[in-house]
Amino acid sequence: MSGKKGITAVFMNGIINENPTFRLLLGMCPTLAISTAVTQGVGMGLATTFVLVFSNLVISLLRNVIPEKVRIPSFVVVIATFVTIVDLLLKAFIPSLSQSLGLYIPLIVVNCIIFARAESYAFKNPPLRALADGFGMGFGFTLAITLLSAVREVIGSGTFLGIQVMPAAYHPMAIVIRPPGGFVMLGLLLLVVNAVIKAVDKRKLAKAKEEIA
Repeated sequence: MSGKKGITAVFMNGIINENPTFRLLLGMCPTLAISTAVTQGVGMGLATTFVLVFSNLVISLLRNVIPEKVRIPSFVVVIATFVTIVDLLLKAFIPSLSQSLGLYIPLIVVNCIIFARAESYAFKNPPLRALADGFGMGFGFTLAITLLSAVREVIGSGTFLGIQVMPAAYHPMAIVIRPPGGFVMLGLLLLVVNAVIKAVDKRKLAKAKEEIA
């Protein structure tokens, strides 16, 4: 594929077919640790998207300059630069979010989602495709961690975005916002999302066979 259609496909790939959380199971550490509240999930997702997009772009632009033998250290320098930028921006403009995310912002440097896309895609493709891949993977991760955060916050705290949404008689299931509950909720979401994707793929395949027949 080439042109606009190709770029769109690259973008959608990160959201659906190769969603880093629901399909590739990458970045599980921040996904489970941060997803106890929607604000934290959205914040981590957008911070990761920022780093993904700009590190993909820079690595793609430098792909013919960076020697093969030092590509990993080069990736680290590029990624660390953008992580530092987003960390400083959060501390300057959204200090409360920066404090709640804590150590997990600097740890974006070693996030396997970003390294995987740098190695497998950005280093091998032109800038426009690398940008589309960064946006797609970033939005895919943001959607996944936000969905998980919403489920855990509503069930585990009875709130959504810090606003009480469950009846006063509801007793929050505190286990859901703890690590064991995070594993269980993620597992259930993986089951549901992959079942839906599989059903959609079957329908597309059946429709294609009907058109051929």
